[in-house]
Parts: sequence; C-alpha cells; structure tokens
Amino acid sequence: MMTTEVPSVIQGGMGVGVSGWRLARAVARAGQLGVVSGVALDAQLARRLQRGDEGGHLRRALARFPVPALAATVLDRYFVPGGVPDGRPMRPVPKLGLRPRIQAQLLTVVANFAEVLLAKEGHDGPVGVNYLEKIQTATPAAVYGAMLAGVDYVLMGAGLPTEIPRLLDTLAAGRPATLPVTVHGALPGESHHVTLDPAEVLGAAAGPLRRPRFLAIVSSATLAGYLARDAATRPDGFVLEGPVAGGHSARPRGRLVLDAGGEPVYGARDHIDVPSIAALGLPFWLAGGQCGPEHLAAARRAGAAGIQVGTAFALCRESALDDGLKRRLRGDAAAGTLTVRNDVRASPTGFPFKTASMAGTASDERVYAARPRLCDLGYLRTPYRRENGAVGYRCPAEPVDEYVRKGGPAVDTEGSRCLCNGLMSTAGLGQARPGGYLEPPLVTLGQDLAFLSRLTGDYAAADVIRFLLRT
Repeated sequence: MMTTEVPSVIQGGMGVGVSGWRLARAVARAGQLGVVSGVALDAQLARRLQRGDEGGHLRRALARFPVPALAATVLDRYFVPGGVPDGRPMRPVPKLGLRPRIQAQLLTVVANFAEVLLAKEGHDGPVGVNYLEKIQTATPAAVYGAMLAGVDYVLMGAGLPTEIPRLLDTLAAGRPATLPVTVHGALPGESHHVTLDPAEVLGAAAGPLRRPRFLAIVSSATLAGYLARDAATRPDGFVLEGPVAGGHSARPRGRLVLDAGGEPVYGARDHIDVPSIAALGLPFWLAGGQCGPEHLAAARRAGAAGIQVGTAFALCRESALDDGLKRRLRGDAAAGTLTVRNDVRASPTGFPFKTASMAGTASDERVYAARPRLCDLGYLRTPYRRENGAVGYRCPAEPVDEYVRKGGPAVDTEGSRCLCNGLMSTAGLGQARPGGYLEPPLVTLGQDLAFLSRLTGDYAAADVIRFLLRT
C-alpha cells in the first residue's frame, strides 16, 4: 500500500531507460519516491528481450501480467534466447498514432506494467512513472499499463497536462478513455484524439484500479494556478522545475535571447514565484540545481514538501546509463572539463534540451554529421493536418527533404538531433544499422554539477538519499 506521507526526495524520471526499474526500486527502498522514465518503454522492452533478457527479470514480470496469454504473445515475438548477434539490427516496434493497432497498444501496456512491477518488487516504498506530455498518442496505453502494476504516482511535464486527471479517473474506473491530441494546422472545430479501451486491449472485462496521485511538472506559478483553479485539471501536487534541470526545460518567457554560447538567457520573468504556488495549498517539490541537504532545508522553509533530484541519480550505480559513459562523465566533471549545454535546437519538441558535450556522442558535430538521417522510432514526431484533411506525422530530425515535403519549414531541421535513437543508445540499447554502423549515444544531464565534489566514486542511490537527508 502507498504511504499517505509525501516524500522528501523525488528521484527524477530521466531520459530513455536511465531511470529504470533498478534505480527506482533502490530509491523507493530507501523510503523516497523512485521514478521510472515512461518514455519509449515499448521499444526498450522489445530490445531487452532481443538482447536475451539477462537475469530473466522481464520474463518474470511478463508472467505476472493480468492476462498471461497476451504477455506471452509479446514474448514470442521479441524474445531471443542468448540475444541477437552483435551488429545485427533488432526487430522494430510499431509506431503509435491516432488510430493505433491493438498489438501496438498491448506492447505499450505490457512494457509499462513490467517496468513498474519490477520497480515495486520487494518493498513497500512509493514508485512513480514520468511521461512527456508531448508524446500524447502513447499516453493512455502507457498510463494504463503502469496502473495495472499499481503505480503510486504519475508525473508529467514538457507541456500543459490538463487532461491527465480525467484520464486517471477514467482508467481507474476501467472505462474506455479518450485523450485529445494536438494536430498542427487543424482547422477550427476539428478535434483529434486517441482512445484506449481496456477491455478491448485485454480481451476481457477490465476491473477498477487504484488511481495514482498526479504531479504536474511546471515552470511558473501562472501554469500551476491555471491547473489548480479547476477540479477537472487540478493535480495532486507540483514539481517546480528551474532552467538548469536536465532534459527538456521551458522556453524563456518573452522574446528569445541567446548568449554568446548560443544558449537561451533566462531573466527575472522566469523566476518561479514559490509563495504564490504555496498559497494554492497543494504539495510541491523544487527541481533543478537542488542536490544538497542545504537545498532540501531551504525548500522546506519555503513551504515545499521537498526536492526533485535527477543528475546525481543518473550517475549513480543503479542508473541504466551506460557504465562507460558514467565513468567518462564523472572523470570529465572531476577534471572540470564537462560542459552541459542548453541547446535550443537539439530537441524536435521545440523545447530547449540539455546535452553533455562529449566526443564520440551525438553532441559531437562530426559524429552526428556522419549519422544517416532518419526517424524510425518516432516518439517525438508531430501530427499535422494534410491538405486532404488526413493526419500525417513529421519530425525535424528526419531527412530534410521529407520534412519539407510534409510542409515543415527547413529551418526547423537545423541542429535538430534524433533524441529517440540517441537516448536509447545512452542506456545501452542502440540500434545497429546496415554496414556495421551503431547509433551514437546522446547524454542529457542537469547543468548544476557541484554535488560531484561531495558524491565521489562509484556511489549508490542510497548514498544520494543519505547525503540529501543529512541534517
């Protein structure tokens, strides 16, 4: 059962696979909120099964799916005993769209179930799952899978998640759920949505589920107030994320101004009005540059329940970030040579995105220029209205001529990175391409790395918790 107490520390739900079940379980065992990243879990499950499922953890989780025969179809399709040979491409997964196939939804449901179930094994601490509002077509199936496994919290940012409270209520009741989807260029009066019918996906009657708490990740008191003013959109709390936090961050308010290094300049208008958010009466956590006991103490004095910390956990032992990359990042940080840029062009979402500058990764211009330009995972692609009224999909990271042919401005493609493939590689799940080419990793971290002078060596998630709770 989930404790009624709110956690002091939320572990950030980072990247693709970096905040995996091992990390979330370690944090939850320590009594704080462990969070798995819910992005691209369908592809991760498929690729880990094709890698042979070392330890048998995924197969153990699939055996506990409410309809084992359905999970068995996923296993039959993707599991490769011993793993695919090195250099051999892994089988792709179907993309989710406005009218997804049942098998695509089932894979997403099963993958989210497995990740959350493994994170919750062997303890009674709270476990959450983090999603991007941008990836709307996957949200109903992903959330439902996490709820089937008993997830305690759902967190969502990179957009305004007005529809999520209603979605959680509907899925908890076992009813078909509909989520509106933003389609670029849609005409006035047109509506687009994605639907999940639990009974159709499971092939059986869907019973009621426990509704998880919902935390909205926002960057301003204005957004928090907008969500809190109506019961239909009101979350159970907020994570207030400042601009130095890893991954995606909010754009500066007002006219975009770049500094000499090409990074966005944040000003007084971007300062979060914490007292106004405290006055809303909902619990909140401060995030971005909060990795220290002094930050936790200051947050509590400001009325916060605690803090959210990402980068310190991304570099800890239980993180799924590739071990070789972790060692390089720690070494570069210790030497004072690690730079994390807030890149306004890297992400296809249009939000600024933090990238660690590392030779040999997709942040290296020469490495990325040598990469075949393609969009085969498609999580961040944008639905758009075609001239005939049908809905198509485009991504600034796809081939430039294809993007322009679909009506996208060529300028959008300049500097755009394929985050889907890059982040998948960062967690050791990169796709092999014809000719022996392997997708390069792309590392995202927060820009405040001062904690590394106090957390050194091969430290564990429990060490981070002890450090943060030190009084």
